[in-house]
Amino acid sequence: MRSIKISLLAVLLSLYAGSCEKLLMPSDAEASATATFDYLWQQVDERYSLFDVKAVDWQQMYDSLRPQVYDGMSGDSLFAVMRKLLNSLDDGHVNLWGNNDVASSEAIFLSRYTIKNFDANTIAVTYLRPDHHTTGGMVYNSIDSGRVLYIRYASFSNSAQTSQLETILRRYPDVKGVVFDIRQNGGGEIQNEWNLMALLPSQGQLLYHTQMKAGAAHDEFTVPTPVHAPSNGNHTPFNKPFVLLTDRGCYSAASSFALCLKSYSNVTVMGDTTAGGLAIPAGGALPNGWYYRFGVSRTIAPDGVNYENGVPPDQVVMLDPNATALHRDNIIDSACHYINQTETDK
Repeated sequence: MRSIKISLLAVLLSLYAGSCEKLLMPSDAEASATATFDYLWQQVDERYSLFDVKAVDWQQMYDSLRPQVYDGMSGDSLFAVMRKLLNSLDDGHVNLWGNNDVASSEAIFLSRYTIKNFDANTIAVTYLRPDHHTTGGMVYNSIDSGRVLYIRYASFSNSAQTSQLETILRRYPDVKGVVFDIRQNGGGEIQNEWNLMALLPSQGQLLYHTQMKAGAAHDEFTVPTPVHAPSNGNHTPFNKPFVLLTDRGCYSAASSFALCLKSYSNVTVMGDTTAGGLAIPAGGALPNGWYYRFGVSRTIAPDGVNYENGVPPDQVVMLDPNATALHRDNIIDSACHYINQTETDK
């Protein structure tokens, strides 16, 4: 049922984006620089869903940048001005595709590479080791003298079927818990979130509320729709401690996964705050043939907060360079300690 809902949502979004283009794109729109800039600004102004959490004065951005735009300017110059306009949103789901360039959020890019809470070499040598296993998009091995199962999942674009995770867990029936590492995971397929959650203990608990942009005003949205944990169906839920590792490289589906898992009683999110990106993006074409996209929904956590700018961990643990120098990851080690302590306290 969940996959049906997700597929339906994707169809509705595509129709929503397409219908908006047909309604709002002037039939005689000139492909001039001024028409293109004004069209993009207006589309964002009326359809973007996150002005409240981005705290951007969109009118001020227009007043500041519009004087730099004139008909006859080069495509590269126009692209540079429009890049500045969109960069003011600090949103990784905001993009502009020109003839010869692509604009993405500079803030999200920098947070991923300058606040990295992950060392790939340490993971490969000390924790995965040469005798690791691979099932679907997940790489894994036992750690902590066999007491803990470590699973590395680098991208939600990689396969993560419920049956695949089930196979992995059955291979290690005696571990005390799981460390599931999605640090530096930039997102991907939403369906993979639900595939993985199908093996966590579900009581139909609330995961979040979602709303779609519903009008031109910045605060016009549909009525909040609750989204609940998927049923376990025929699967046996994994009830042991499950520690999810996150950092500023976690975006989009990875952030959504972190938010959802906070509603599970056996899950602890550990590491650093994610980079956010909870909104569903949609887009269209500009008068000059370029393309754009931006978020048209918003996600509200059970506590009433919109964590679009980043989902905080339950336990903040930052990578210690001293540990890395010794080929250790103190975040993984902290997760192992937490799992062992939790099981001992039962």
